[in-house]
Amino acid sequence: MPTRKIAVLPGDGIGQEVIPEAIKVLRVVAKASGASFEFEEGLVGGAAIDETGGPLPDSTFRLCEASDAILFGAVGGPKWDDFPHERRPERGLLRLRKELDLFANLRPAKCFSMLVEASPLRRSVVEGTDLMVVRELTGGLYFGEPHGIERMADGSAHAVNTMSYTSREIERVARVAFDVARKRRKRLTSVDKANVLVVSQLWREVVTQVARAYPDVALEHVLVDNCAMALVARPTQFDTIVTENTFGDILSDEAAILAGSMGMLPSASLGGRGPTPERGCALYEPVHGTAPDIAGKGVANPIAAILSAAMLLRHSLNMAADAEKVEAGVVRVLEKGYRTADIRQDGTTAVGTSEMGDLIAREVLALY
Repeated sequence: MPTRKIAVLPGDGIGQEVIPEAIKVLRVVAKASGASFEFEEGLVGGAAIDETGGPLPDSTFRLCEASDAILFGAVGGPKWDDFPHERRPERGLLRLRKELDLFANLRPAKCFSMLVEASPLRRSVVEGTDLMVVRELTGGLYFGEPHGIERMADGSAHAVNTMSYTSREIERVARVAFDVARKRRKRLTSVDKANVLVVSQLWREVVTQVARAYPDVALEHVLVDNCAMALVARPTQFDTIVTENTFGDILSDEAAILAGSMGMLPSASLGGRGPTPERGCALYEPVHGTAPDIAGKGVANPIAAILSAAMLLRHSLNMAADAEKVEAGVVRVLEKGYRTADIRQDGTTAVGTSEMGDLIAREVLALY
């Protein structure tokens, strides 16, 4: 088996604490399965600004281009909040998404049975929730032109962002979503704002056209405000959701409440250019962000990062059976009652970031 190169970008805040735990588990997988992984670390976000002056050094971008997959932590924090827009830590991640053409973001949200009480929603609402949000990642408001702030002589200002999509951009993410739904429960919800936005009218038109090639998948169109309400009122009605960049960002973060904590949610950004024409590079990251209020305390939940590593095994390295072992290892640890602070319940055992990583790595090894 050839050595697979993984670019490691811990970034800022708790990204620097949880990513080592994901690597710890991947090293166990490599040893037990006979696979060979090469990890190489790069700077990104605020850490890169402090070291090089910019959020994504060229050396980091070249590393990512040459890798089979990217394991990403999180970027940002109060230290850099007042930086100019183009030099903020988040621009490093946005550039990676755009220039590597990582157009399809997969964010699963599953309510584990042993964590039902960790959700602020009633058991009867969240129990059984298992959905996937497919978010378009390289278009829409985040990348549309023109954008910027115009300062007037009288002291006033005018700001603009542009929501823009082509039919090709919509079609390719819709196909990813239909393929995902086909492997799940064959139901796809397309979310838009077609009653107001012309961009959403094109979105709905194209998704409907793509649906003709997937007669086995049931498609419904839902307005984004209705979807937001239904996610917290009737989340089990959803299987796979596909939507544009901004709506997907908000809705997938809202789905964190269903899992009990953002520390439980992994993600995969697919579709990118890779080290060879036949291998596309993808980026895997926990959804939770840098959490500056707990950074450096050793209490962050590494499960989202570890589950992101499982997605890396499945989608980039074709190691689905090994990914299942990682996911099963997480479940075993939770079943035994170990919890980080964000998912702590009465009668469970509190552990820190590193200890949770150790426990999961041990369970994963036992599954081989």
